[in-house]
Amino acid sequence: MLALTAFGCDRGSHPSEIGIPAPDFSVADGKTSIHLADYRGRVVLLNFWASWCAPCIVELPSLQQFHRDHPDYPILAVSIDEDEGAYRRFLIQRQVNFITVRDPQQTAATKYGTTGWPETFVIDRQGRIRRRFIGATNWNDPEILRFLKTL
Repeated sequence: MLALTAFGCDRGSHPSEIGIPAPDFSVADGKTSIHLADYRGRVVLLNFWASWCAPCIVELPSLQQFHRDHPDYPILAVSIDEDEGAYRRFLIQRQVNFITVRDPQQTAATKYGTTGWPETFVIDRQGRIRRRFIGATNWNDPEILRFLKTL
């Protein structure tokens, strides 16, 4: 069983999308851009978050440690922050060490039906959604790494 924390900002009902193709998207914020299709052939963690979201802040150290320990799994973090200054300060103050882009219009989050933060989708090498984690997750749980290695 994967360890999940049951706290997230504005959580709602979530339909099952496990096994379906991950919706492709491109997001650019003037400094960074993400195009999901560029990561085809790799297992990807697609994380939706916001700098003002307490569970996102709780989850961040775990994501950063996971990224340091397992850089072969790209973390694509899409922030829904409207305030660019707050977003940039957050990245600097927290020394975020993975790919992050700001999407205040929530174009990518809308494609995934994301209504709460943080939410992370695990996308396999074939571009299918394999898991959806809602709320702050301990990314250093050995069960998560075992699962990722099966993809």
